Amino acid sequence: MRGRDEGSDGLFSYVRIEDRIPDDHPLRAIRHLADQALASLSERFDGLYSNMGRPSIAPEMLLRATLLQAFFSVRSERLLMEQINYNLLFRWFVGLPMDGEVWHPTVFTHNRDRLLEADVAHEFLAALLGLGQVKKLLSNEHFSVDGTLIDAWASMKSFRPRDRSGEPPGPGRNGERNFRKEKRSNETHASTTDPDARLYRKAEGRESRLCYMGHVLMENRHGLAVDTMLTRATGTAERDAALAILQRRKSGRRITLGADKAYDAAPFITQLRAQRVTPHIVIDGRISKNGVVRKSAMDGRTTRHGGYRASQICRKRIEEVFGWIKAQAGLAKVKVRGCAKVEAVFTFAIAAYNLIRIPKLLAQPAW
Repeated sequence: MRGRDEGSDGLFSYVRIEDRIPDDHPLRAIRHLADQALASLSERFDGLYSNMGRPSIAPEMLLRATLLQAFFSVRSERLLMEQINYNLLFRWFVGLPMDGEVWHPTVFTHNRDRLLEADVAHEFLAALLGLGQVKKLLSNEHFSVDGTLIDAWASMKSFRPRDRSGEPPGPGRNGERNFRKEKRSNETHASTTDPDARLYRKAEGRESRLCYMGHVLMENRHGLAVDTMLTRATGTAERDAALAILQRRKSGRRITLGADKAYDAAPFITQLRAQRVTPHIVIDGRISKNGVVRKSAMDGRTTRHGGYRASQICRKRIEEVFGWIKAQAGLAKVKVRGCAKVEAVFTFAIAAYNLIRIPKLLAQPAW
């Protein structure tokens, strides 16, 4: 018998939004972990808000919506609000009732940015890694560190002389500016739209671009990111950030640290050994401009052990973290300005990567 095309004009629904989400949907395990981490931050949220005035958007909802934006590569807050409005899966994950009104994109953005400026991103990452079931997955002895460039939300046309002597771009939405044969450096020039961004190139033969440098410390057992930092892009930023991260995570026990050849510098390795850190760093055998092979700061005390070779295999997994936050979470070019905001967005994207990985690791059978 043929069914009737009755349309979808029914006024009432008697099915809960909870019942519309499959029991085995991957977001169920992710939300369970996220809710546990957010519950531990409840007192912190209380201190960020006043007891007077109208209630704002719940911070838990703000952060869960931001996680969705990273998971599903939603390119803008306006599109995110549109998706939450008619996507039942998004409504369920955020915690918005069926009849709840979706927020205006500008209101959502202002509330979220104010929340992330309060260093909540780092606290959320720490709360997630502090959960009992997650702690069992982490190594406390073997780590890897690396850095990556995050393009700033600024145009090369905005990189102008600090003394305002250069000519501004032409009129129009995308006015032309001729900076050919103009010598530009971070000492004499700065971006007018994002002064914290720095002109930097990763290697010889590569283009220079306005960017930041994000740094991640990864544990080697399962490849989870355990700490982050964001700095201005400089030639020594990777080594300086690694030392700063290790200093604030000081535990008193000896650990190993895997890294690529950019970290092969004698002062850096000496400081690592002083902090009871065994360096497992790739030997830098590049040839200098005068044809002399650069002498590595690593020696046989470390490289002769099997643990060194194991670290060289494990440390490459940190590229999976950078690949995910750039391709999936949309951080190839960040959409906020200023070191503090960029660091908050970067750290929260790292926490989202961990949330994707942890349920899969917990589902694996025990050894």
